[in-house]
Amino acid sequence: MRIVRLANFVTPRSGGLRTALRELGVGYAAAGHEPILVVPGERAADEQHPQGRVVTLPGPVVPGLGGYRVLLNKKELVRTLTELKPDSLEVSDRTTLRWTGAWAQEQRIGSVMVSHESLNGLLRVTRLPGGVRRRLATSLNRATARAYDRIVCTTEWAADEFHHAGAANVVQVPLGVDLDHFHPGRRSAELRTSLAEPDEILLVCATRLSVEKRPQRALTTLAALRARGVPARLVIVGDGPLRTRLTKAAEGLPVSFTGWISDRAELAALQATADVVLAPGPIETFGLAALEASACGTPVVASASSALSGVLGSAGASAPGEDFSAEVLSLLGRPDARERARRRAEEFSWAAAVRGFLRVHEDLP
Repeated sequence: MRIVRLANFVTPRSGGLRTALRELGVGYAAAGHEPILVVPGERAADEQHPQGRVVTLPGPVVPGLGGYRVLLNKKELVRTLTELKPDSLEVSDRTTLRWTGAWAQEQRIGSVMVSHESLNGLLRVTRLPGGVRRRLATSLNRATARAYDRIVCTTEWAADEFHHAGAANVVQVPLGVDLDHFHPGRRSAELRTSLAEPDEILLVCATRLSVEKRPQRALTTLAALRARGVPARLVIVGDGPLRTRLTKAAEGLPVSFTGWISDRAELAALQATADVVLAPGPIETFGLAALEASACGTPVVASASSALSGVLGSAGASAPGEDFSAEVLSLLGRPDARERARRRAEEFSWAAAVRGFLRVHEDLP
C-alpha cells in the first residue's frame, strides 16, 4: 500500500510531530508498505530516508512562529498528489490542509486525519469570547470529521472534542516511545555534576518556547521552589519566539537555556539525569517528550489541562495552575518514582503504534 502522508509546521527542529512522522514511516516501510511524506521546506527536494521517500515542496515561513513553514500552493500540491497516486492519504494538519480530505473523496482514495493538536486549545490563545470559540471549534471539528474517512486521535482527551462535535469516525491509537534509546541507563553522574550541586534539585523542561506551550510555567515553578527554601535549578531545552522574553524573565534565577538539542543521545542523557521533568503545555494531545522522559526513568509533572494526566497515569503528577512546585515536591517524596515512570513508559511502543495506524489504513473503505 502506498501511504502518502502530508504534514505542515514541520522543521528540522520540530519536536514530537517530527518524531512521530519518522517512527511511523519507519514502521510502515518495515511492514512492507510504501510511505511517502510530503512536507514544506525552503526548496524542492525528493530524498530517500529510513522512514521512506520524503518529498519537500517550497513553502513560506509563517511569521512569528519561529521558522515553521506551510504548504500553501494548492495547485502544486494537487499536482504532486496526482503524480504520487496514493492508495491512502494520511494528513497531519487540522487547519491549512483540511481541503485534502475533499480531494481524496473526489479521487476515491481512503483518507485519515491525525489529530496532533487540540483545536479547542489552539483557539484559547485568541481573544475570541469563550462561547464563540467553542462554537467555532465544534463547527470546524464537525467539518473535519466529514472530510475524512477516519480521524485518528492519540488519547481519549484528544478524541473528546470530536465526540462533542458528533463525529462517529474517530479511532484512538496511542503513539509510542523508543524504549531502547530513552532509558534510565542514560543517567550520567558527570553530567549532573556539571549542571547542579549535590544538594540541588535538577529540573528539566524540554519544549518549544512559544505561547501555546506555556514555558513560563517552568520559571514560575522554579521561583516558587526557591521561595520555599528548596535548592532547585532549571535547564530549559528548546527554542522559539519567546526565547528572548524568557531569558529576561529568568534573570536572578538559576536557569540554563540550552537551545535546541539535535543530538538525541544528549537529550536522553539530560532527561535521564534530571530529578523531575516539567511538561507545562496545557493543550498537549499526547506529550511525546514527557513520555520519553518517563522512559528515561524520570518522573514528570504535567499540566492538568492536557492529555498527559492520562498518558502518565499514577507514575506522574498533574498540576492545575501555573505553579507546579507542590507536585514536584510530591514526586520527589516517592521513593519508587523513577521505577514507576519507566514501567509506565513500557506500556507504549512504536511497534504497537504502527500496528494501530496500519489497521486504520487497511480498514478504510
